Amino acid sequence: MKSAVDPAESVLNAVECFSSSFTRMQTTLSGPATRTVLNNAAELIYNMKGRLILSGVGKSGHVARKLAATFSSTGTTAYFVHAAEASHGDLGMIRSDDVVMLLSWSGDTGELADIIAYAARFNVPVVAITGKANGTWLAGHSIPLYYLTLGKRVHTIWLLPPLP
Repeated sequence: MKSAVDPAESVLNAVECFSSSFTRMQTTLSGPATRTVLNNAAELIYNMKGRLILSGVGKSGHVARKLAATFSSTGTTAYFVHAAEASHGDLGMIRSDDVVMLLSWSGDTGELADIIAYAARFNVPVVAITGKANGTWLAGHSIPLYYLTLGKRVHTIWLLPPLP
């Protein structure tokens, strides 16, 4: 029985999806406001005295774990903290001289609430990377915040290429 899906067409569609996503992301990241936020976040991480703590849930958590490994391999001390484990004792590993980087496509990930509250309590700077500019997860907190919004999802499956 022949497959109803044309594999070559499927691959070409995925390539087009990635290509248009990268073009859109390049446009977003090159805007003056986003560029300033990106530069400030990079400067914050470069000058931090502590460690970079990354967290996210679901696919964002997988990306955060990979980013922690990538940062570590390039000389930036970085750790992944699972959001659920943070609520059960792992928050104590986050220090006031650290920087927290949170990833959430929706910007409303409830599991990150304890990390956000802890960061606010101890004035730990947060770099938030999200797909939605109007997410509510950081509303009302006066944490030093660098908020990057990556824009629309082009496909229902959020696929990311491996990081170098």
